Amino acid sequence: MTPPAQAPPAKARHPLAALVGTGAVAGAGLAAYAAWEARQYTLRRVTVPILPPGRRPLRVLHLSDVHMIPGQTRKQAWLRGLADLRPDLVVNTGDNLAHRDSVPIVRDCLGALLDVPGVFVFGSNDYYSPTLRNPLRYVLPDDGQRNIHTPQLPWRDLGRAFTDAGWVELTNTRERLDVDGTSIAFAGVDDPHRSRDRYDTIAGPASPAANLTLGLTHSPEPRVLDRFAADGYQLVMAGHTHGGQLCLPFYGAIVTNCDLDRSRAKGASRWGAQMQLHVSAGIGTSPFAPVRFCCRPEATLLTLVAAPIGGRDVRAREGRSRPAVSAR
Repeated sequence: MTPPAQAPPAKARHPLAALVGTGAVAGAGLAAYAAWEARQYTLRRVTVPILPPGRRPLRVLHLSDVHMIPGQTRKQAWLRGLADLRPDLVVNTGDNLAHRDSVPIVRDCLGALLDVPGVFVFGSNDYYSPTLRNPLRYVLPDDGQRNIHTPQLPWRDLGRAFTDAGWVELTNTRERLDVDGTSIAFAGVDDPHRSRDRYDTIAGPASPAANLTLGLTHSPEPRVLDRFAADGYQLVMAGHTHGGQLCLPFYGAIVTNCDLDRSRAKGASRWGAQMQLHVSAGIGTSPFAPVRFCCRPEATLLTLVAAPIGGRDVRAREGRSRPAVSAR
């Protein structure tokens, strides 16, 4: 009887092939997680002791870098829900747009927040359309020239939507508002990352008669922050950095896409001896890089309270929470 033929022995998988396969699976998993995290909208709460003694707390909602495009229903629903926070003031530090049809969407999403006193400046991505480019460029320094030759977005329509609702534009200008009994002296500049700022038009000491002096800039460029600090502003609010967007555990932001150091990519910090800086990690991303890693999209509710008597303590206490809003 003839014995059955033996099957040839299976070839062992080459170690390099196994490594490549494992790396591909891990890379796909990380990419999927980063895309998921970019939609995990988070409210961060910060308490800043900065008001004069005896002043009642002031709740300030800081919005930045919405980067809205049509179809982002989850983001739109979350933004609408922020009105339930009932802030006393809304501060918008730019980059609301990422598509030419987004102005009415942004206006609708802000909804009741437009009935609240508000101030705003524009960011570079309010002016210019985003473009597809090598993803590796997102972790390289940004010289401010990335989108400079792309079509313009309808930023004037956005500005009219805000000002018609009563918000105050602070593009290279100073204004004074009374918000819930607190007199606030504001100053703002156009986006310094694109060299649109004209600080000389607002230069000079902040009003000593105000209960609070507050500066706005889209990109927190140190040369502009230094001038706000020299003029005596107590708090400056900015966006642009996306908190680094791609961060590493125990290391933080890889880049800030401006001249600000990585340690200040998001949150509150002190700038100089007296000024407080708050940088928002932002709500959106470029539509061509819709990912975040260790850096969830956020809005921030800052509660400004009276500073201790005997000196201004500008340390901030921070916490995160998710507002009870529906999201699809």
